Amino acid sequence: MNVAAQSLWLIPALPLAAAGIGALTPRGGRMLAAGSAITALFASLVLSCLALNTALANPAVHAVHNFAWFDLGAGAVRLGWLLDPLTAFMCVMVTLVGLLIFIFSLGYMKEDANFTRFFCFLSLFAAAMLGLLVANSLLLLFICWELVGLASYLLIGFWFHKPSAAAAAKKAFITTRIGDLGFLLGILWLYDARGTLLFFDGGAGILEHASLAALSGQTVCCGLAAATAIGLLVFCGAIGKSGQFPLHVWLPDAMEGPTPVSALIHAATMVAAGVFLIARVYPLMEADKLLTAVPVHALTVVAFIGAITALLGAVIAVGQNDIKRILAFSTVSQLGYMMLALGVGSWVAAIFHLLTHAFFKALLFLGAGSVIHAAHHEQDIRRLGGLRGSMKTTFATFAIGMMALAGVPFLFSGFWSKEAILHAAHALDGSPALRSFGVVGQLPLAIGLAGVVLTAFYMTRLVAETFFGSARTAEAGDVHENSAVMTVPLVLLAVGSVALGFLGTPAFPWLQARLLGEAEVHGHSLLEGGGLMALSIVLVALGLGAGWALYGRRPRAAAAAIDPLAARAPGVVAALADRLGFDELYAATLGRLSDLLAMLAAGLDRWVWGGAVNVLAGLGRALGLISQGTDESVINASFDDAGAGLRGTGQVYSRAQTGDAHGYLRVTAIAFVIIVLIIVLGGIR
Repeated sequence: MNVAAQSLWLIPALPLAAAGIGALTPRGGRMLAAGSAITALFASLVLSCLALNTALANPAVHAVHNFAWFDLGAGAVRLGWLLDPLTAFMCVMVTLVGLLIFIFSLGYMKEDANFTRFFCFLSLFAAAMLGLLVANSLLLLFICWELVGLASYLLIGFWFHKPSAAAAAKKAFITTRIGDLGFLLGILWLYDARGTLLFFDGGAGILEHASLAALSGQTVCCGLAAATAIGLLVFCGAIGKSGQFPLHVWLPDAMEGPTPVSALIHAATMVAAGVFLIARVYPLMEADKLLTAVPVHALTVVAFIGAITALLGAVIAVGQNDIKRILAFSTVSQLGYMMLALGVGSWVAAIFHLLTHAFFKALLFLGAGSVIHAAHHEQDIRRLGGLRGSMKTTFATFAIGMMALAGVPFLFSGFWSKEAILHAAHALDGSPALRSFGVVGQLPLAIGLAGVVLTAFYMTRLVAETFFGSARTAEAGDVHENSAVMTVPLVLLAVGSVALGFLGTPAFPWLQARLLGEAEVHGHSLLEGGGLMALSIVLVALGLGAGWALYGRRPRAAAAAIDPLAARAPGVVAALADRLGFDELYAATLGRLSDLLAMLAAGLDRWVWGGAVNVLAGLGRALGLISQGTDESVINASFDDAGAGLRGTGQVYSRAQTGDAHGYLRVTAIAFVIIVLIIVLGGIR
């Protein structure tokens, strides 16, 4: 059985319907809300698998179904659905990982009074992300993009009674809107230039040859090609959604939401949207790669932003003590790796890492949630310790996720996807612009290698502090393994964290071939590029060894004991714990600038615009008084006097109108006599 492009709307529609059911379900209807959410997402998973089967039958074809949304002038705004291997793989990942997170939430949120509302928001989140994936229109993608932002706001601030959660939700929403403003400007520019926002439309789509040639051949300000400028504006949206520098500050604060929310945001949905967006519009992003006269290429900017973010996230993670924040900064770093891969010309390596990362990062966050739930909501790794004996399943699965993230060879998926990125950064086959920079063009690779060491180090620290040694607080000493509803998803995600990597090894790059639309798989020996792989393995070993030497060999004895790294470099660790002061820097610069602009706007409103309004109001009142005086003293008085005279005359004349016929005859007779006398006397004279 296959799923055609015109039926793809069912994949997001089912979770959306579940969200509607959850919204109408009272608090007591827990089973209805959770059951409808899980059933709907499971059905979407089945449809996604069928869609993947359809896409893989002919991976080189973009199957589309376009339709008119509404009339606009002589034409119409058209939307559509798109089915290709990229869409299908992403849908399977989101529905599968999301389903496991939904199931885990049954146990994690069972005591929460707003259980039904939580599953309503989860379903809305999944529906928005799936709608984004199946869109064949940049407009439809943007609509779902904003719904993802709304759902994340609702979930991050789910415990809105906590001021920190409410502030984190607002921070995430506003920060991502900054990037979305650039994205919207890019959409408007693209529509003005091409008259359509469909990706594929029988040769007339924005990702097809005619549009790309026209956009790359059009020069705008500063010598930029229109394709470059539009691509950079679209990339602004990805910077916000995927937590790239300098808009990375919202992502760690998203930890204020329930842990399943953190897993959903950091693994399968929101942050993946930015990477998916750049992969989807990749033909537009690379349209300028052969142009030599442009001052900058879009993918060059993507590569360096990704490299900076990868290093920044890894460095800050070293100094964090909250188990979820360590994983959050790890997500920032790994998203940087994905952007780096996109920038150096290998979008398939980015998507490969996105898919593997979804499994092992969901595993790590749910594992952290299992620890937090068992340890009475304790999240500080310094106050944990000794959990591996009492939480064997959580420890074993968490260790698998840790090794996948650290890139331990050769069993774990993260190793293969990370190696694909590093080899792409070394080869630069798809990035002539970076290759032209010479040594500078190798900076992304150097930064990527530095991130390998740091990732292995901070993840070893996390595992050693949490699971090894002895319990350092009463909360850590009173833990037990969670129920199967929470541990089974961990086991399944651990299997995925291992198995998925073997679909993209250099010897058998099946996943990459299907994403590229190739029916045949052409692998090569691991000895090709083996020097870089060997260097990467050495760096992983160095990070693991350093982490174990500092934190595993002699575990912390008490929660208040000084951190071994802080003892050697207290100033550096303090700066890292403070996240390098980015929040304070933004508050002192952009925040203060915003305050000053707000004060200026208030002053202008009160003294300039308000003053002008008051002057006009006074002038209006003066004119009103003049008008009132003229009306009452001149015009009205004249009419009143004339009316009074007419009334007096009328009263005089009215006295002659008695209605007495005899009186009228007497008057007539007298008048007749007088007239006769006048005539007679006049005749005598």
